[in-house]
Amino acid sequence: MHTHTHTHTLTEDTCIQRDLQCFQGISGKSQLLFALVFTTRYLDLFTAFISIYNTVMKVVFLVLAYATVSLIYFRFRKSYDSESDSFRVEFLLVPVAGLSFLENYSFTPLEILWTFSIYLESVAILPQLFMITKTGEAESITTHYLFFLGLYRTLYLANWVWRYHEEGFFDQIAVVSGVVQTIFYCDFFYLYFTRVLRGSGKMTLPMPV
Repeated sequence: MHTHTHTHTLTEDTCIQRDLQCFQGISGKSQLLFALVFTTRYLDLFTAFISIYNTVMKVVFLVLAYATVSLIYFRFRKSYDSESDSFRVEFLLVPVAGLSFLENYSFTPLEILWTFSIYLESVAILPQLFMITKTGEAESITTHYLFFLGLYRTLYLANWVWRYHEEGFFDQIAVVSGVVQTIFYCDFFYLYFTRVLRGSGKMTLPMPV
């Protein structure tokens, strides 16, 4: 939770400083999908109380997610490249929704929506990766944001290994979805280390001959 929240905060703070160019290269569709992920995952805010910390962090996640979407589509819409952000999200939403009905731990509304959020998070980054592929490049701030977003999810894998080793806990749905998401990031991680950290700071994809 901490890494994802901090990533959103850094991105928004930098955006305010850079004004109209702050969301250049950021996929609004990916941000919308992440907002949907947190909305469907944290509906238990209305049904169960775990702790003040847990409640506050969930609310912060939701507020930052929708604040980011609002900044992209309204306040800084002139810097948003809607033409390049052309991934068909229905190709993700429909199969994810279908899978969440078929593969879940309990056929109840909240459980199905929680499962939907897990499946959707594993593919929510695809519009962003598609956008980078389409434009052929990404600014350094965009690549750093994506790196920490991917790192946050990769660290979950380590957490699951630890919990299985220490507690014998294994969440098949979350683990499989996390592995799928990490696989999607692998190519980006390679380009990030070879072209951004060791290069000029800007990611430029090789153009086909």
